[in-house]
Amino acid sequence: MEYTYLGRTGVKVSRLCLGTMNFGPNTEEKEAFRIMDCAIDHGVNFFDTANMYGGRNGGKRGWTEEIIGRWFRLGGGRRERVILATKIFEPMDDLLDGPNDEQGLSAWKIRRHTEGCLRRLQTDHVELLYMHNPPPHAEWAEIWPAFERLTAEGKIDYAAGRNFAAYQAALAQASAKERHFMGLVANQNKYNLLSRLPEIELIPASMEMGLAFLPWSPLQGGMLSGSVLKNMQSGQRSGKYAGKLSPAQMTQLKMYHQLCLELGQDEATVSMAWLLNRPGVTAPLVGPRTQAQLMDSLKVMDWLLPQDAAEKIEAIFPGPGGSAPQVYMH
Repeated sequence: MEYTYLGRTGVKVSRLCLGTMNFGPNTEEKEAFRIMDCAIDHGVNFFDTANMYGGRNGGKRGWTEEIIGRWFRLGGGRRERVILATKIFEPMDDLLDGPNDEQGLSAWKIRRHTEGCLRRLQTDHVELLYMHNPPPHAEWAEIWPAFERLTAEGKIDYAAGRNFAAYQAALAQASAKERHFMGLVANQNKYNLLSRLPEIELIPASMEMGLAFLPWSPLQGGMLSGSVLKNMQSGQRSGKYAGKLSPAQMTQLKMYHQLCLELGQDEATVSMAWLLNRPGVTAPLVGPRTQAQLMDSLKVMDWLLPQDAAEKIEAIFPGPGGSAPQVYMH
């Protein structure tokens, strides 16, 4: 496993980040334990979760963190070997939150929801606390003191942002600098071959500010895994989205499929290798539902994307300003 620094911090993280969003509703607990054991056994030390994970498909928010907490309780150095990130912002379906059980952030919510995360995770701290989205109402004069208190209390080591635009990250950092606070150390945003807009401003800004950049949805919800062409008639998510693609977009995926055949690699591995080769990218998130899927994701660490293949990929999926259509899934 390769490692890199988490932005301008002195912490080294694996170049793949284990996303746990499937734990609970889509991955039962024993399989989640196997996935996490497999991850640390293969050198993946960077785990990503959120307080609202577990709420899909009839589940409950907080379920995923509870699973991770029970895994930590098994001991064996599990907690000590993990650089753990969680997120706050979303409602938690908690009646005790009253009218504050809504999207957003406040000093009150940052404190309360972080304490809830720690209880569910059965730990006294997390290394990285994300704002799941930029604060829509509160000012940084309110947000940063709350993070400063958590840092001083040893409950978090670093702050990070998810889905921040470049200007929002810049404003956050300017405010933190005025307070002599470190501010953000990472940005987590959607980035893949089909969604390359971060290349215009966000990635250059992150590099300039020394922030780690962590792509989520590296396979565009399965669109870049090869499953679209296989599952067009199925009920799977990628098959459903295939019907919304234009002829030009389908041509892109078919050309990409052919290129991957020539390379002797599956589409998912090539897509991840492309991301790992991009300037400014720290660690893409992978969100396996099974241990077998995690092992498939780990294959990318043993394969280097050839330069001529990278050039062919650029021709198929031009970056922002290119002629190929962009694909967005909401």
